[in-house]
Amino acid sequence: MHKRDFLAAGLGLGAGLAASALLQPARAQAPAGGGRRAIPSRRARTTRLFKAPDIYPNALAIAPEGLWIGQQKNAETQASSGSMSEAAWLVDWNGKLLKTLQTNSRNTSGMAYGDNCVWMGANAAPYGVFQVDGAGKELSHRQIPMSLNDQGGGCHGLQWHDGKLWIAALRLGGALRVDPRTWAPEVLIPIQSPEKPRLHDITFDDNGDMWIITGTNSTGPQDAHAGLSKYDGKTGQLLMTADFEPGSCDPHGLVWHDGRLVSCDAGIHPGWPDKASPSYGWIFSIEIV
Repeated sequence: MHKRDFLAAGLGLGAGLAASALLQPARAQAPAGGGRRAIPSRRARTTRLFKAPDIYPNALAIAPEGLWIGQQKNAETQASSGSMSEAAWLVDWNGKLLKTLQTNSRNTSGMAYGDNCVWMGANAAPYGVFQVDGAGKELSHRQIPMSLNDQGGGCHGLQWHDGKLWIAALRLGGALRVDPRTWAPEVLIPIQSPEKPRLHDITFDDNGDMWIITGTNSTGPQDAHAGLSKYDGKTGQLLMTADFEPGSCDPHGLVWHDGRLVSCDAGIHPGWPDKASPSYGWIFSIEIV
């Protein structure tokens, strides 16, 4: 690395760390009578909307034309199809297929749409984020920042918001904001929950607040306890949590559309048998009750 590049990387890292220190989720403040401020907890239920064009939908992104859905293949599917590529499907809000792109992403877990491009987050080697234009041409492939050896690790979600790219970065344990052009890290919001340590996709609502899917290290739908966490988009403070009701679809991707959350059930879940979820392959809405 040239000295100039090293200094630039250091400045970007320093800026990102400084910003993350400001936007880490604030600890619950003690009320006047002592103790800790309770975080409101709600329940979430799901309603099926339509099925994805093919198996293993594990990522969602909003576009002017409709909804992008990212495919996550397992090793068996890759072998049987004879292709390592993973699809990005554009559908309308009735589930009608409008367009298909093939990408070099692997084990895709998270996608975004911005700057007229699809961004696919790879959760397996070669990892990183793949930027693909509307014609299917790969424009860039970059690792999640802030590593010492350019091994960015896995991704469980992506979101384009206000010209920035947010990454659900497993190695960093939180939501990382990067500049999509310079790839400089800017903000890290740690997502830490002993009850639900798994981190999934990210989205922002109309007020600019951030929602993140969380989960447990379960062995199947019978002991799944997926959740949602809502954070203040200006301070990073945890505002609310929600637990999914028993029998809900298994949430992975996440977007905000027409005043509601929308997710997808991938059919692949670490620790579960393949297609174990009764609602695998479905796109569904989430209601907070």
